[in-house]
Amino acid sequence: MKLAALGEVMVELSPRGEGLLAQSFAGDTYNTAVYVARSGVHTSYVTLLGDDPYSEQMLEAMGAEGIDTGAIERLPGRCPGLYSIYNTPDGERYFTYWRGESPARELFADQLQRERLKTYLGEMDCLYLSGITLAIMAPHAREHLLAFVGEFRAGGGRVAFDSNYRPRLWSSVDEAREAVSAFLQQSDIALLTLEDEQLLWGDGDADQCLERNGRYPLSELVLKRGAEPVLLRHDEELCAIPVPEVHEVVDTTGAGDSFNAGYLAARLQGEGPEAAVSAGNRCAAAVIRHRGAIIPRSVAPGAASR
Repeated sequence: MKLAALGEVMVELSPRGEGLLAQSFAGDTYNTAVYVARSGVHTSYVTLLGDDPYSEQMLEAMGAEGIDTGAIERLPGRCPGLYSIYNTPDGERYFTYWRGESPARELFADQLQRERLKTYLGEMDCLYLSGITLAIMAPHAREHLLAFVGEFRAGGGRVAFDSNYRPRLWSSVDEAREAVSAFLQQSDIALLTLEDEQLLWGDGDADQCLERNGRYPLSELVLKRGAEPVLLRHDEELCAIPVPEVHEVVDTTGAGDSFNAGYLAARLQGEGPEAAVSAGNRCAAAVIRHRGAIIPRSVAPGAASR
């Protein structure tokens, strides 16, 4: 099975004490792609990079993770975005971004680039994208991507989507709602976080969130709720799967992304949805005990390690 993740990879600066920052590379769908690739699933990453040294290092990092970069194009004179992490004592994270000139914002905007990507993505079994993927794209590019996603599913492909709502990336909440709804309508698997759903839609609780998302033709709906049990709906059944307690949480950056990786890797390797939730919980538990979104392979060898 082949998975392609679409989105943006950025330079990450994470605290290391005494005013020092460690440099790495991260981004919501990129984080997921790394952990899926570590599980042995054929994984491609689709984005645009610049012609600067950081973009070159990003390609090298992806290659070292076994990620297929064959669809990545580079824009002259551009460089990737950057963000820094601030952690509170309990491990909660806050971000500051510098991404206005990120080349990933041009994804699916150019016709020739778009046609090349459609040919490449047509060979995949599953596409994975997020609300951040949509937010950084131009409106007309989102429309082209939505049309392609519909064609991809009609041809037998599966689509996984995480709404991952970041208000500052959207011109308005109405624009975000319209885009997220359109892509959920064309998704098979929804990997949602209750906090994001409440921020975007104003849901009062998990029941309201589940009811609202019930109008989409999803075969699998996963609702992440932090340390509370994960809610899973599939085959018209709803179940709650406990999240194991994690001691010594250091940094929650990438928690949801790594959960998604564990879930998708397990599903692509033939496991059922409930087992996939457990795999997602294990992957996230490993990640939040370390700093940064991408942790060393030695402590998280694969998203679906079991």
